[in-house]
Amino acid sequence: MMDWNQLLSANRIGAEPHILTSPESGRSDFHKDHDRIVFSSPFRRMGRKTQVHPMTENDHVHTRLTHSIEVSCVGRSLGLLVARRLAGELPADITPYDIGAIVQAACLAHDIGNPPFGHAGEYAIRDWFRRDEHAYLFQNLTPEERRDLQTFEGNAQGFRVVTQLENHRFDGGMRLTFATLGATLKYPWTCEHAGDKGKFSCFQSEKLLLEQTVAELGLPELAPGKWARHPLSYLMEASDDICYAVLDLEDGIEIGMLPYETVEPLLLKICGGNELLQMELAAAPSLRRKMALLRGKAIDRCVREVAEAFVNQHRRMLAGSYQGDLLNDCPGFIREGIAQAKQLARDRIFNARHKVEVEVGAFTCLDILLDAFCNAAYQLKVSPQMPFRMQRILDLMEYNAPRKEWPLYQTYRRVLDFIGGMTDNYATYLAQQVGGMGR
Repeated sequence: MMDWNQLLSANRIGAEPHILTSPESGRSDFHKDHDRIVFSSPFRRMGRKTQVHPMTENDHVHTRLTHSIEVSCVGRSLGLLVARRLAGELPADITPYDIGAIVQAACLAHDIGNPPFGHAGEYAIRDWFRRDEHAYLFQNLTPEERRDLQTFEGNAQGFRVVTQLENHRFDGGMRLTFATLGATLKYPWTCEHAGDKGKFSCFQSEKLLLEQTVAELGLPELAPGKWARHPLSYLMEASDDICYAVLDLEDGIEIGMLPYETVEPLLLKICGGNELLQMELAAAPSLRRKMALLRGKAIDRCVREVAEAFVNQHRRMLAGSYQGDLLNDCPGFIREGIAQAKQLARDRIFNARHKVEVEVGAFTCLDILLDAFCNAAYQLKVSPQMPFRMQRILDLMEYNAPRKEWPLYQTYRRVLDFIGGMTDNYATYLAQQVGGMGR
């Protein structure tokens, strides 16, 4: 059984062990995690990264930043509710607000490693590394290292950002508490356990940090190199699922892909049916106000039901035997409503022509960048004298630029740190410049 005393560790990678900060100090250790993420550069850059709709000019449509902030609000509510229900199970010096802060911080960081252009960017990077014509670049890599590059994963890049790249660079990164790190690890394993969907939360480059994290938290090993999830990661996951199921539909209405009349009955179903809400909707002066009412009620009902499901599954989570999804353990009207919302988004939003056009363009953009920077990185390693153009390309990477003596895998990781950290706008601009199309 996992132990909440270990699961809520306030120790940090790269820092000396310490006792919990007193509430009288103004901020708990877990609130400091929240603030470190909010004030970081990669978090700020999410304001110009795709959530669902790339390069949109509508200011009301979600970006990765607004999505992450909203997910964090839902996560905080879930953490508070669950902690109050489990008060007798948690350590005496942990408050419900601490649990709320841990889940909130994990939610803020859950997309911090996503590349430009959203999931299309992930697929574009994977596709580039899998092409036969690029095989020569990987001839000296281990099978595990090749698999990492050919299965670029935003979750694993996020773990690298918070533990390596930001603040204390390659010395603990943001130095978040182990409790918050555990809650961010949706897939606490490396690529060999990724499965058909290619889901994992740690590259080979961070494997030792993952092992340190799971040892500190006492997460049980389910198979060699694969560990059970931290219980609070299920709340982070549910917060994300609730938000994108509801808010993708709101964005669809905002940009004219969906009629409000199609969405209203679906969200009313998630609310569990509510005559008073229907009266409020009838009196609402605008579509945005109607959607705000529906969104609020639907999310509130989901939060209450997910918290109940967590309490019911709590023992299985601590035993490491829970393999489910909290939304699937909610009452049928929630489960079916969320599934129908996601299906509607897949049918009417994700395959909309304009979105597909921009995503195809994203592949071209990332192809140009990967061609330039990966080939320059390879030439740095193998050429007796670096070609001038290749050197100038690496100069663009500034502090991310690799060194000749580094192994190739480490070199490519730095290229992906640079490209993966770009905003949609900067990736588009730099691809134009590097590809000779800029002015």
